Amino acid sequence: MPSLVASPPRELQHLSMDTENKKRGKDRGGNLKSRLQCRSSQTANTEGLCFEEMSQWAHSFERLLSSKYGVKIFQAFLKSEFSDENIEFWLVCEDYKKIKSSFRMSSRAKKIFKRYIQAEAPREINIDHKTREVIRRNIKAPTTECFNDAQRIVYGLMERDSYPRFLRSDIYQALMDSTSQTVKM
Repeated sequence: MPSLVASPPRELQHLSMDTENKKRGKDRGGNLKSRLQCRSSQTANTEGLCFEEMSQWAHSFERLLSSKYGVKIFQAFLKSEFSDENIEFWLVCEDYKKIKSSFRMSSRAKKIFKRYIQAEAPREINIDHKTREVIRRNIKAPTTECFNDAQRIVYGLMERDSYPRFLRSDIYQALMDSTSQTVKM
């Protein structure tokens, strides 16, 4: 089954690959921060990713999510913590809201429910039973709003929990350090 979330831009894929290698025990030499600094200095001047934009991510979670690169880097961070189902769900819901065809909306709503909402789903998100049941009823006649309650809960969880950890993470700090060094040069 094809992924519901687009893969990261080529210049950011190394963040996910480092995470995958670490999971498999292939982290050969150097810590994450030093590897990211090295790679970030190579990619810091790529289109769209700059110190000013990255420093804005610390101002609000909304600013982070409004940045194409911010979302991809945050997603890589969550993947490193084995908790990327929340951002994945949030992004899938954003795409779902753009669907115009009622047939496609119905089909996609069922897929989202099976993948993220139902109990014991493969990528189950942390929502309460009441919200889960409301969504179960809503997808019988799906609208663009049928996942809004769950999306709001997941957004709140990420904003209160994952986002502050991301700002303190080696990934974010290494990127900020490497781009600030590039700016100083």
